Amino acid sequence: MKVFVLGGSGFVGGHLIRRLSAAGHDITAGTRYAQDARHLSVVPRTTIHQCNPHDLDSLTRAVDGHDVVINLVGILNERGFGGKGFKRVHVDLVERLIIACEAAKVGRLLQMSSLNAGQGESHYLKSRGAAESLVKTAVESGHLQATIFQPSTIFGPDDSFLNRFAGLLRIGPVLPLARPNARFAPVYVGDVAEAFVRDLDNVESNGKTYALCGAEVWSLKELVEWIRDQIGVRRLVIGLPDVLGRLQGMAFDLVPGKPFSSDNFKSLKVDSICTDNGLTELGIEPWGVSQLAPTWLKSGDRQVRYQQYRRLARRGDREEH
Repeated sequence: MKVFVLGGSGFVGGHLIRRLSAAGHDITAGTRYAQDARHLSVVPRTTIHQCNPHDLDSLTRAVDGHDVVINLVGILNERGFGGKGFKRVHVDLVERLIIACEAAKVGRLLQMSSLNAGQGESHYLKSRGAAESLVKTAVESGHLQATIFQPSTIFGPDDSFLNRFAGLLRIGPVLPLARPNARFAPVYVGDVAEAFVRDLDNVESNGKTYALCGAEVWSLKELVEWIRDQIGVRRLVIGLPDVLGRLQGMAFDLVPGKPFSSDNFKSLKVDSICTDNGLTELGIEPWGVSQLAPTWLKSGDRQVRYQQYRRLARRGDREEH
């Protein structure tokens, strides 16, 4: 099967493309900047294709000739304010992608979304929900077969979630934490990749939405304290009341790169946990953070973490490979 992965150079994309390759598929990694995806050039049956996903003609040419398109493009924060950045990436791009798939006669789309899409106050979740509505409308009109995946926070050896907190904990003696009681069911990146692969040609999933969660539920404060213990530092993790947490988000809005933002604060007001876990429905037994993450968190050596990632990749992330 010929699979086009839009956003293939990112964290999830790298894991997914390797898993698709192991399953024998031919993959095109679509990216705005080919140099960002050069690490994927060594993956068998993988081609790097530079395209502009915000240009309809470029996008249509890119997806032409493929059986399935997988859209992984997403941002956690926008450069500006007011939601325009989220709308451009999460909504306008998806609308353009649906048109491109129809024009190129690509019959199937797998859309990466987020748990709680369309809920709450954040622009992030609202824009994810608006994108889902576009996909569902395309399915209902018969223009496209599509499946939506809604993962909780995704973790893995090369993530920007657990590793970011590990980095912050190494900096200073105290870590103030907004929304400390927010709950997550972090899902392993290998399980997310496996879900996409298993659903490639699953015609019965057309129009369905799969929520994807890991095996464990944590509060944010519990998780950060656990990370602290794994990396072996003595740090005080202080949960902030919402008044101070909101101010923390507003302050970080002004920091380049926005390591945290007021929109993140709003997203954290909705617990990221599953009622029904789509991984189970797809026949995947999910991993939990405490089962995997110690192997890379306990080592500050990047090479050790890289070797752990390679070992998991060779295993195919589960017993099948």
